[in-house]
Amino acid sequence: MNVHVSYRLHKTPSVEKDIQHQIEKLRKRLQVFRPELVHLKGTVEENSTWEGISVSLNLRLPSGQMAVQQAAPTAAAAVKNAFEDLLQQLNKHKELLRSSHKWQRRGSEASGRRAPQVPFEKTLAAVHPPTVSAEDIRSYVNVNLSRLERFVDREIYFREAQDLIPADSITKEEVIDETIVSALGDGLEKPERLTMEPWLYHLALQALGRLSQSDESNGKSVPLEESARPRNVKASDEPELQFHQPDESITGATVIADGRVANPEQIMASDELMRLIASALRDVGAGPREAFILYAIEGFGIEEISAITSLPVEKVLACISAARDHLRKAPGLAHQFQGHFAPSGAA
Repeated sequence: MNVHVSYRLHKTPSVEKDIQHQIEKLRKRLQVFRPELVHLKGTVEENSTWEGISVSLNLRLPSGQMAVQQAAPTAAAAVKNAFEDLLQQLNKHKELLRSSHKWQRRGSEASGRRAPQVPFEKTLAAVHPPTVSAEDIRSYVNVNLSRLERFVDREIYFREAQDLIPADSITKEEVIDETIVSALGDGLEKPERLTMEPWLYHLALQALGRLSQSDESNGKSVPLEESARPRNVKASDEPELQFHQPDESITGATVIADGRVANPEQIMASDELMRLIASALRDVGAGPREAFILYAIEGFGIEEISAITSLPVEKVLACISAARDHLRKAPGLAHQFQGHFAPSGAA
């Protein structure tokens, strides 16, 4: 953004600091416009003793121009009032831009023909956020693969427990492979980079649904190429017997506990809690179960869960509340949720 502010009075550091603060607030509202096409001109002057300080602002955008002028007894009050007025005009202008492509010109209404118009977001003056690339997907999977695998593993367990799919008919590796292939393929429109994680979880649920349907249609098929005899993959018990080497020594690094890593007791307690939750959620529907796991265990927000499950926000809130109430009534879990989650009806 091109900024030019002129002072027709004695410039003090406090006045300049207030103006820079207001400019930064304005800059955040102008991220949709290309910075080189935005111009802001301002003037701060002292009129008279009884009129006080006057601030004039002129903002020129690719889609329009707006100007304000405010006066106040002090410079700080005049700057604040002028920028607040300018922000209100800018918000109204952006609302008009979002819906302007839906309007019909009066001339086209008279002729019965609609003039071709495009949304402002698709014009050259708008800043388009970067979309997900193949490198972004690879980087995310390399770092968060274990978390995505745990989510898929839980979903497979729930579907097997509710007899939606046969036991051991789908593996998490198959679902992950199908998810990554769909994400890297050219058949789907890539979302913005900031929404990549919910998008991948949504693809995982879709892949699980496709694999479940294929297994239901071919549930009794027998792979003839596989051997019926279990394969011996060990071939020797020598690795199991080598617990001690004559030349090994105990160092300080092997006896000092790492506080950042959970001990076996903590891991077992966490796994036991997850098993209790999984067992209690077997009786609820797929919608409340998926919404609660994404919210309470995976840590997604309500809007992200809505994008993952393709459910409206109100439905997501209702599903989370239903699963939470069900868990509170489950034996052995009531004390685990005292104060951990918001009251029922507010996620």
